[in-house]
Amino acid sequence: MGAGKSTLGPLLAERLGRPFMSVDALVEEQSGAAVGDLFEERGEAEFRAREEAAAVAALRQRPLAVVELGGGALGSERTRAALAQSALTLHLETTPEEAWERVADSGRPLARDADAFRALWEERRPLYEAADASASDLDGAVLAAAGIRFGSHRDVGPAAVVSDEHVAELHDVAATHTVPRGETAKSLAEAEQLWRSLTADRSGTLAAVGGGSTTDLVGFVAATYLRGVDWIAVPSTLVGQVDAAIGGKVGIDLPEGKNLVGAFHWPTATVIDTTLLETLPEEERRNGLAEVLKTGLLLGEPLWERDTALQVRVCAAYKAAVCLRDPTDRGEREGLNLGHTFAHALEAASGYTVPHGRAVALGLLAALRLSGLEDEARVVQDVLEPTPVPVDPDAAWAALQRDKKARDGEIRLVLLDEPGRWRVSSEIEPERIRAALGALIA
Repeated sequence: MGAGKSTLGPLLAERLGRPFMSVDALVEEQSGAAVGDLFEERGEAEFRAREEAAAVAALRQRPLAVVELGGGALGSERTRAALAQSALTLHLETTPEEAWERVADSGRPLARDADAFRALWEERRPLYEAADASASDLDGAVLAAAGIRFGSHRDVGPAAVVSDEHVAELHDVAATHTVPRGETAKSLAEAEQLWRSLTADRSGTLAAVGGGSTTDLVGFVAATYLRGVDWIAVPSTLVGQVDAAIGGKVGIDLPEGKNLVGAFHWPTATVIDTTLLETLPEEERRNGLAEVLKTGLLLGEPLWERDTALQVRVCAAYKAAVCLRDPTDRGEREGLNLGHTFAHALEAASGYTVPHGRAVALGLLAALRLSGLEDEARVVQDVLEPTPVPVDPDAAWAALQRDKKARDGEIRLVLLDEPGRWRVSSEIEPERIRAALGALIA
């Protein structure tokens, strides 16, 4: 108690697009009495029995919800079993001093004496530390819900490690398999080579260490090998840590377009090791900054002005929340493609020699210009300094028309009404879209 569950819980539920349920509130509703009155009139044992019944019922309900458990709920073996079976249990971190300061004058039955409160905190701590994950704020809770944690790239447990060959050499990764660096890894030939070389059974796990191309390829192989095995994403680039390795979209490219073959296969964990960014060349850092800027425009916050560690955390939490709300890309997840319709067309037309970040920077220019946001387009120009790329205009236009968001032959673009407010539009005339694409080509 006093950790901030009743404050953070509804906010987390909103971010994840789920209902919020308070077990204390359920007990009060079902018994017709406040928790404090139940303690006073019927004793703690009666309250705990009612709490247990309410918690187990809440954890069995569908659709899934964010469930706030009272501070002593984990004392019930039956509740712990229901959590283990049905839920990811998140420990909201606090200190006994912070918690006592919040509840000292609350009148709660178990918060009337500081020494007794601290003793209770110490008694319950082992139960809390057995939680699946911990967090201290809203972004941290979202990251935990998505299975994203910050730690060493070596912290993947028993797994068949597939690494970008350059990353494996640079960071001494103990890889069991290596793949080429960059977009060339996302091919049917590379997928087939992995399928044929793997020896894991269905209980095995693959770990992908590398940039977004590596995590896309390995995630796709994991989704299809033996009809699906677990995998862990360990992104080594800024693009991967803020965007590409998050959300469960995996796939490979075809000559006709990017990511045309793929699946939704959420990793069991995403391990973000920001020390891997220390060896990034400036061009790769700038590639990642394009995705940071995109996220900042969607959020309406100048994330590109923040330090790298904060950029990674905020961007990862933002994308994770969107993808948890729309895991199969049927709604608001489309907004994450701001600028990407143009970017993917340029990449495909170049034979995937144009870096993804450079293509995204150019795509953002086109999307913002079509949105009528010239000030924001100038920010992209000033921060990312994109220059037109030498590709075949007809090939780029053909690839753009095959974009995954197209419906019934209509091109659909993600546009911004203003920073923080996006929409999908099919109302831009093809001639204007082609002209905007042409402005990106040398």
